[in-house]
Amino acid sequence: MTEQPQPFRDPRLPFAERIDDLLQRLTPDERIAMLHQFAPAVDRLGLGAFRTGQEALHGVAWMGPATVFPQAVGLGATWNDALVRRVGEAVGNETRAKRAKDDRVGLNVWAPTVNLLRNPLWGRGEEGYSEDACLTSALAVAYTRGLRGDHPLYWRTAPVLKHWLAHNNETDRDTASSSVRPRVLHEYDLKAFRDAVRAGAVAGVMPAYNLVNGRPNHVSPLLAQQLRGWTDRSLVVCSDAGAPSNLVDSEHYFDTHEEATAAALRAGVDSFTDHGQDSAVMVGRIRGALERGLLDEHDIDTAVRRLLELRFSLGEFDPGLDPFAGAADFDTAGHRALAQEAAEQAVVLLKNDGLLPLEPAAGKTVAVVGLLADACKLDWYSGTLIHRSTPLDGIRERFGAEHIVFAEGADLVRLKCAEGWLQVPAADTGDDPARGAQGALDPALLAGRTDLPPLTCGDTPTDLALVDWGNGVITLREPAGRYLSVAEDGFLRASADEPGGWIVRETFRLEAVEGHAGGHRILHIGTGGYVYVAADGVKVAVPGQEISAASAASAASAPGAPGAPGEGASGSGEGLPGPADLRGTVFETEVTERGEDAVARAAASADTVIVVVGNDAHINGRETEDRTTLDLPAQQERLWRAAHAANPRTVLAVTSAYPYALTDAAATLPALLWTAHGGQAAGTALARVLAGDVSPAGRLPQTWYASDAELSGLLDYDIIGSRQTYLYYRGTPLYPFGHGLSYSEFTYSALTAERTGDLVRVSLTVTNIGAVAADEVAQLYVRAVAPSVPRPLRQLAGHRRLHLAPGAAERVEFGVPVTELGHWDVAHGRWTVEPGAYEIQAGASSVDIRAVTVLTVEGEPAGPRQILTRGLEAADYDEQLGTGIVDRTKTDGDAVTASAVRNELLYRNCDFGAAVREVAVSASGEGAVHITVGGSTVTVPVAPTGGPYDYRTRRAALAASAVHDLRVTLEGTVRLARMTFTGDAE
Repeated sequence: MTEQPQPFRDPRLPFAERIDDLLQRLTPDERIAMLHQFAPAVDRLGLGAFRTGQEALHGVAWMGPATVFPQAVGLGATWNDALVRRVGEAVGNETRAKRAKDDRVGLNVWAPTVNLLRNPLWGRGEEGYSEDACLTSALAVAYTRGLRGDHPLYWRTAPVLKHWLAHNNETDRDTASSSVRPRVLHEYDLKAFRDAVRAGAVAGVMPAYNLVNGRPNHVSPLLAQQLRGWTDRSLVVCSDAGAPSNLVDSEHYFDTHEEATAAALRAGVDSFTDHGQDSAVMVGRIRGALERGLLDEHDIDTAVRRLLELRFSLGEFDPGLDPFAGAADFDTAGHRALAQEAAEQAVVLLKNDGLLPLEPAAGKTVAVVGLLADACKLDWYSGTLIHRSTPLDGIRERFGAEHIVFAEGADLVRLKCAEGWLQVPAADTGDDPARGAQGALDPALLAGRTDLPPLTCGDTPTDLALVDWGNGVITLREPAGRYLSVAEDGFLRASADEPGGWIVRETFRLEAVEGHAGGHRILHIGTGGYVYVAADGVKVAVPGQEISAASAASAASAPGAPGAPGEGASGSGEGLPGPADLRGTVFETEVTERGEDAVARAAASADTVIVVVGNDAHINGRETEDRTTLDLPAQQERLWRAAHAANPRTVLAVTSAYPYALTDAAATLPALLWTAHGGQAAGTALARVLAGDVSPAGRLPQTWYASDAELSGLLDYDIIGSRQTYLYYRGTPLYPFGHGLSYSEFTYSALTAERTGDLVRVSLTVTNIGAVAADEVAQLYVRAVAPSVPRPLRQLAGHRRLHLAPGAAERVEFGVPVTELGHWDVAHGRWTVEPGAYEIQAGASSVDIRAVTVLTVEGEPAGPRQILTRGLEAADYDEQLGTGIVDRTKTDGDAVTASAVRNELLYRNCDFGAAVREVAVSASGEGAVHITVGGSTVTVPVAPTGGPYDYRTRRAALAASAVHDLRVTLEGTVRLARMTFTGDAE
């Protein structure tokens, strides 16, 4: 007689029945343990260990070698859904292949990031696709479908979208609150997540560190009210690392961790990423919450059920049926070709006065110069390179090394102190693998090398390549290519192949010494310690400890600190440093060659110059650090100016994770290109575009502004009120959203738009009238002609990348849901499509519109606000000045409070009926609410309440009738939740 399998192992049963069976077999402690990121094995049931979370933003990250595709913002620049889906498939296959050899590799992938690139100063802009919700969601759908696979039951990997919600600042990222009005919430931030979830290829989301409207995202009611209402599928919500603890430790939103953990679990968080691989702390908190009655077993079971469904979908319980179990595609020829194709499609031609493509004749030379000319930069979410192509590599390969002249443009310097010249001892660096090559579950814990001798001072100087990355942040590199770095023991060594790590240990700052002409102290930014010379080598001030720059500065000014150059430089040997050491050794800098001089010589010797500039993705703009300016670092400005002065045939190639304000370069140089860091094939791709082997067709996924003055504040999330992004910005950008040139020319014709049911069917013809085969990105925009509320100047509704031979034409069709013409109607609390005329626009960018047609939507207008029946929610304003939205309670609802003395809330077209006699104000805090209607103002005093969540109702006489605008001014610490009105409707 054949033994029947346990029901949860019976593949003939539906997942739901199998999960029910398994759930009832698990003990309460086993269920609780599953709620941590690192869930332990349950040996008695044959369940293996499981972890949520495997970074896979543009390749398998953190787990050693993998195919490295362009950064996410570079994939955004391709505007190619089909390509991005293929990249997702490749990344999913490599995740499976690596998992088969290393069980540390997880199949629950934390990707993609769908936060919108609202402000180009956001440090993590490289992780997102676009400033536009339509483009972002389309690419997210493509990438997640690739990661997921097409099998109806089993998933290749299980993608989790990051980071829910309205998260665009690293500054105070775990304590800052994004004030997001309902229109921005529904029309912008939620939209980026919604379409990907509805497409059915998303396994869950990760809440962001920040707060939205005063409430941490990890206890957001929107997880239940919005996210889980978009699909019938179970979704897993995975916390961000350490965020559950932040609810108490940094945000002080709850008094105890048990309260915080219970609130997060009840709000919808299922998997807690906290305290690394040690689950004991979170398990203890959950048990404590249960004991206090803050949770019940149903709360636990709900989360465990979601996590089990994810594991069943990944084939864990059906290895013989899992179609992806045998995936072995890793670093294949197909993946290498795809990485190159993606890098080629990501290149954006910003300007071209005819210099490109390059066609060097026999004997002609090309100078390749710039700080990134021989670099292939990675970011925090990259895998380890297997293959590597820099711009210099690619151009040499394409045009012949004998025709290429190279100059990096770094300043060559020597550093001298009282003990002599700073020198790098000779050492065998061996074949030490790149940082992270072995993989790490937490790469933030990777240590620097300590096997090499530290720097010393002596009679023979070492020439160091100094690069200033902006804001005074420098790196120093020795002639063999190793960067100066400080490991955990505090010694300074030439040991790093590139700057990197969670705390970058290869960046420094030179600080002038008062009274010492030309003298500097060297601050190591990663530790906050000053560099000093000790008997056993050069080190930072506090070996093995991190001290703040403020502490170091305090020590430097301490009474008795020596002021003469080099005084006390020997410090206290191998012991802890004294005050002189904390202050650091004074070094003089001798420049042996200015980078711009080397660039000028190379440029003058060549027929054409390619200047490659940009950023290092670990410096001045990354996770934990926002940018401070759009400006290109001054050193790189000098390089392109020196190149152009020596040779007017100068091309600027920008390789960066974000936009720059290149106003002078755009006005001066004949050709400019931009590409994000393009992964392993970046150099080959750039060379092929420069040579014309590939006609560029990348398009900007975000607006490039002309200066910092054009930007709103980093913490200003009201894109409507402050007119941010191409949707509302009325200025003239340096380069607009969707911009990108080609080596060919295209026409747009025969645009038609017709409504069929719930769709607007749009078609147009795109024709290549140029002489070369090329891609074109047809962009479709919509615009409300006469809206009743502020609406976007135009809004992307569709896009299509197509390849056309010379003279070829293609009919392009779009199906646009009628709802895409609508907006969130705060007056009536619903999505609405206003009757009236809408322009359907087709073009090559958001400002290069080539064809327009008009569609009329019939219907009745929504009418004025019915305040007698609906009242007024404070956050449902039409316009505001000097206010912020805050949490009405810790679980749900919004209120509004003043953020400036001069403040106002405006509610348009309020219908007061025949006669309103009284207003009732629900508010907390202390102060007053001033209400103005028809020129008359009523003041409602708010006496002190029992705290910010103790709302009381105050009434005042208010006489009004008919339809008027209503204005509110808040005084003091008042938090206004709602207003209701009493009167006669007719």
